[in-house]
Amino acid sequence: MSILIDKGTRLLVQGITGRDGGFHTRQMLDYGTKVVAGVTPGRGGEKIHGVPVFDSVAEAMAATRANTSMIVVPAPFAADAIFEAADAGVGLIVCITEGIPVRDALAVVHDIAALRKSPDSGRPARGRPRLIGPNCPGLISPGLSKVGILPGQICKPGSVGVVSRSGTLTYEVVHQLSQSGLGQSTCLGVGGDPVIGTTFVDTLALFEDDSETDAIVLIGEIGGTDEEEAAQFIKRRVRKPVVAFIAGQTAPPGKRMGHAGAIVAGGTGQASEKIAAFRAVGVPVARVPSEIPGLVGELLERRRGRRASARPKSRHAGRSLAASRPARAAGPKRTTAKRGTAARGGGRRTATRRSSR
Repeated sequence: MSILIDKGTRLLVQGITGRDGGFHTRQMLDYGTKVVAGVTPGRGGEKIHGVPVFDSVAEAMAATRANTSMIVVPAPFAADAIFEAADAGVGLIVCITEGIPVRDALAVVHDIAALRKSPDSGRPARGRPRLIGPNCPGLISPGLSKVGILPGQICKPGSVGVVSRSGTLTYEVVHQLSQSGLGQSTCLGVGGDPVIGTTFVDTLALFEDDSETDAIVLIGEIGGTDEEEAAQFIKRRVRKPVVAFIAGQTAPPGKRMGHAGAIVAGGTGQASEKIAAFRAVGVPVARVPSEIPGLVGELLERRRGRRASARPKSRHAGRSLAASRPARAAGPKRTTAKRGTAARGGGRRTATRRSSR
């Protein structure tokens, strides 16, 4: 009932001895995430909230069989931390760090992409690593596991997948979904930087293939073309209902709004273009976040109605066949009774004729 993380997630935290690393490690432990190791060079042998600390990711992997890493190290060292996790064979790498230089982000994203295409490229066995972020809040599968900084108390298990470029806007929408009785399968923040490891298209594909996700909420924002690409992917591939929201509708051109990637430049990346792209493929776009639960509920109700209208036909046909078979089986009995009555009647008519004679 989730994508990427679940009860089997075994997490190591790179930067666990820092302020943010220690704080969010405690939060994830309290939520039930299996945090099995931390990594800070030179701090091996210590424990943070009962979690053993190692000097390298390779040592932590060998000792704990971790399969996921969360990176909360300072921006100048974040790219090296991602490289180290990929080299050690970590399958899922979640980089929370903000402010990574674009050149560093390009290098790690291209490296991860190459490893995903050629997992047997001569490096240590690692499967197919996936990078989420950088500059993201991570992800949470409610009731199962949390990797990142998302507040677990606002989430509720359910069947709505949420993917967003914005962290705090994700919390706002998730809270409103939960308050409306719409639980989530997984909530994932892809990150607000111009260069990220997992895109809207990647996440939509995961949700589409997840049998327990019935609807998807996509939260985009100004800047780039990720939303337009997502709209075309929805048209080609996604059959589940999708609701979108675009932040930054009143942003002036040329001014960056919070995220490094949230900027309208060169006449592209405008909110109006993104909204038009989604509406062109039949995706409803909420004007404000508070409209999202209502739109999701309406689409889910329509989907249930279509399923319900399709099911009775086959069941009715089955009942009709079943009803017709007993009627055929009972036919001879009724025929026999009539024959008996006719026989008795025939006997009386014969006796009458004889007496008249």
